Amino acid sequence: MAKKDFYEVLGVNRDASDDEIKKAYRKLAMKHHPDRNPDNPKSEEQFKEAKEAYEILSDAPKRAAYDQYGHAGVDPQAGMGAGAAGGGFADAFGDIFGDIFGGGRGGSGGRSNVYRGADLRYNLEISLEDAARGSETRIRIPTMEECEICSGSGAKPGTEPKSCPTCGGHGQVRMQQGFFSLQQTCPKCHGTGRFIPTPCTTCHGAGRIKQQKTLSVKIPAGIDEGDRIRLSGEGEPGVNGGPSGDLYVQIHLKEHAVFQRDHDDLHCEMPIGFAIAALGGEIEIPTLDGMARLKIPAETQSGKVFRLRGKGIKGIRSVGRGDLMCHVVVETPVNLTERQRELLKEFEEINLKDAGHHNPRAKGWMDKVKEFFG
Repeated sequence: MAKKDFYEVLGVNRDASDDEIKKAYRKLAMKHHPDRNPDNPKSEEQFKEAKEAYEILSDAPKRAAYDQYGHAGVDPQAGMGAGAAGGGFADAFGDIFGDIFGGGRGGSGGRSNVYRGADLRYNLEISLEDAARGSETRIRIPTMEECEICSGSGAKPGTEPKSCPTCGGHGQVRMQQGFFSLQQTCPKCHGTGRFIPTPCTTCHGAGRIKQQKTLSVKIPAGIDEGDRIRLSGEGEPGVNGGPSGDLYVQIHLKEHAVFQRDHDDLHCEMPIGFAIAALGGEIEIPTLDGMARLKIPAETQSGKVFRLRGKGIKGIRSVGRGDLMCHVVVETPVNLTERQRELLKEFEEINLKDAGHHNPRAKGWMDKVKEFFG
């Protein structure tokens, strides 16, 4: 059975910090510890998975090996017999061990440098509606595919790569500097142990050509700004048969004409006339599910926030839906008629007779100003 991805086991991103990894492991260890779940054998299995993932990702060298080679990079069985068989994980570290210890693999026949392909990132911009309800879209990305003409060998059809004459197929050359004998990557074959005398005219010896591919991306309901969707194996292809990297689709939300999102909650501004604000009434406000009615109580001030529960968004990791926060803005009328001006002047004259009673906030502010100036 294929092992689970260690990052998925801990529920962290591939660029997670050491503290984030430690925090995620402690949380899972407390949840699935066998002593706390004596009657649940599945919890013990999950505890072991989390422990194994933490042991690898908390160790910098092991994590680097895992990021580049996957489970093969941290499997102690992966390098067994590599010297005789001419392959496996140990070959991938040949350059490192050779440079450190001044040695190298014996024998001839070249080196098999197997590398995992690089991970890629694609920035995808979606609407707030698609983020809330979920959707499916198609993206087109550039990719390096195996050359069909040479089947990835890089050599012209009818020819084949040959053992490098500089390093004798070892991929490394030895240099004598005084008392020291140093070993470094062969400058001619770049460590592959072979060279191509007659390159393929299509890929020019690279073995891969640049193409475009279309992928389908399923966007889960409730996804938020900055979340990533992982498409396993859709990154750059590996080298010499190595596994492909992953493609991470980074989500960005388009600016919405009405709503602003704050995690699971939505915010919107609703302008109302000062007559409704003073006397009260009922207005219609938009939600993601259609129009809803909101009762405005009398003497509502500008800036008042009304909460409509359950009219927000249900996030991916949330139990319920968020709320819609409606910010009321009392609007001053414009383009007044002469009759409207007369009525407003009459209203203001009446209002000034007992301003403290009708405008308590203004009176309070003026009292503070008078106190300030002594």
